[in-house]
Amino acid sequence: MYIIDRKLKDEQGRNVLFRGCNLGGSSKNPVQGGLSSWKTVSFIGRPFPLEDAEAHLERLRRWGFSLIRFIITWEALEHAGPGVYDESYLAYLRKILILMGEKGISVFIDPHQDVWSRWTGGDGAPAWTLEKLGMDVDRLDAVGAALTRERYAEFHRGSYPRMIWPTNYNRYGAATMFSLFFGGNTYAPETKIDGESAQDWLQERYLACMRHCYRRLKTCKAIIGWGVMNEPHPGFIGCTDLHGLENYMVAAGPMPGGFQAMIAASGHRVLAPVYSTGILGERIVRHEIINPQGLSLFKEGYSCPWKQAGVWTDTQGEPQLLKPDHFALFQDRPVCFADDFLKPFMIRFTERMRDADERTLIFIEGIPQGQGCTAQPNHPNWTEDNPPGIVNAFHWYDGPTLFTKFFRPWFSFRTDTKKIILGRRKVAAYFVEQLARSIAWTKEKMGNMPCLLGEFGLPFDMNGKSAFKTGDYRLHEEAISMYYDAIDENLLHALIWNYSADNTHKDGDRWNGEDLSIFSRGEGRAMDGWRRPYPMAVAGEILELRWDRKQGLFRFRLRADSKISAPTEIYAPPECFGTGPKIEIHRDAAVTATVTAEYKPEERRVFIRNEGYRGDLEIIISR
Repeated sequence: MYIIDRKLKDEQGRNVLFRGCNLGGSSKNPVQGGLSSWKTVSFIGRPFPLEDAEAHLERLRRWGFSLIRFIITWEALEHAGPGVYDESYLAYLRKILILMGEKGISVFIDPHQDVWSRWTGGDGAPAWTLEKLGMDVDRLDAVGAALTRERYAEFHRGSYPRMIWPTNYNRYGAATMFSLFFGGNTYAPETKIDGESAQDWLQERYLACMRHCYRRLKTCKAIIGWGVMNEPHPGFIGCTDLHGLENYMVAAGPMPGGFQAMIAASGHRVLAPVYSTGILGERIVRHEIINPQGLSLFKEGYSCPWKQAGVWTDTQGEPQLLKPDHFALFQDRPVCFADDFLKPFMIRFTERMRDADERTLIFIEGIPQGQGCTAQPNHPNWTEDNPPGIVNAFHWYDGPTLFTKFFRPWFSFRTDTKKIILGRRKVAAYFVEQLARSIAWTKEKMGNMPCLLGEFGLPFDMNGKSAFKTGDYRLHEEAISMYYDAIDENLLHALIWNYSADNTHKDGDRWNGEDLSIFSRGEGRAMDGWRRPYPMAVAGEILELRWDRKQGLFRFRLRADSKISAPTEIYAPPECFGTGPKIEIHRDAAVTATVTAEYKPEERRVFIRNEGYRGDLEIIISR
């Protein structure tokens, strides 16, 4: 795979349009082992057991998925300790990836994390990254430094709240680790790990691990590239006043401000605000005590890095915030996390991975968008002086549906203005607009590099899980179809989140109560929403594509390149068109060159062969 003229192209020079999925949601968790047995966990069997791989991969191929974002975690590779790599897991990965190559499915590896680690409410980093800073990982929940599903009942009443996990970005564990990983040299230079600055030590462990993984897997022909890090977060970096709540995705439940999070982790009882978020934004509904037992997160001989940095003190008994704007500046000017800290790490990652393979594509992501993360750019600027071969793999979700788990095609609201949107056409137009905004930023600020929608999706347990009882997924099909229509309008590569091989109605994706898998209990869900035709490889330039699923009508316009001898390939499943679809080719009649179409049902594709034609073509495929 190559980037030529800022577009993804195959070896025949055809423009490629990728459609596929993330594999898979349950890969965030080990197959065996909990929070207390982190040294001996195993991820062998994620995303599925080796003996089941053939069936799953053949299904993905038949569904027309040409690119997979393959989920791994730092913990899966290096859980036992720094430099101790799980070679058995790497051998398992290699076997899966070889099979994917045999199926003709391309892959980019995604080093996934959410809110840093499983011990801080998500997934990603090994437990020892926290322990190296003196944190007792068994106390994170008790002191309010994390909110984990596994330990929620021990410290709170009721069941684990819906979509509460993103609030961990603002709790002490994740916020501190991200701040040190990206900005430790600037904001906590006194904090060392094994005699090295925390930032340099953590980044080097991460880079060395991913490079080791790539060296083990680089001969797998399915791999076309690597992601840098899933949804990186600034932590405290950029906060202008640690008294308040900043850098948040969503405000829900008890959420301490930055200063409150710091002192709670050091053994102080804190009265924190409890938030409720609705269409018009968040509001404080009451207050709740965090760390009621007054425990310290830190083992003997260790203390809070921010206390060491002089951000706060309790030398006279009562905690005092000394530097409320400690994280607001960088080199005596307002900090921009995306450019000042995230981008240098992306460049460092790129250089290290290209030591293993200089041709590999690198997929980068910005900060996850949220209500409290809008003051600064989410993505870094990228110039001609920066490394080439980069793809902006941004994420987009229909936020109101994702967080409320409620969908009506005629109702939504703008997250920027808080205004309600009524009418299906207006809602659909808003989806198109949101994606177009990210593309426009990439064009203007990131050198017009290729864009790929790395994540989007739908909670299948929406609307009170009614579809699980009735088997009626028409509303899900409507929602997903609207998302794909917006993707087609923007001519975007797109990978839906997600395919979890072990999804069930009871356990969902087996991670934090999420249930977004398009596959469950042995079959696809809401398939009429996402199984749709698209041009996979185009001998020319893609101009327009539209799919009307109700009429079974696909229209595709391209500007044909007569120099490319390989055919244009269109994924055209018989479930959309039947076994004998009608194919029409509209072209400039004045040009005598031949253009032919052939449908191969066994390959589920239409092949358009161009013998010297140069100009615009319209391909119409119908039932």
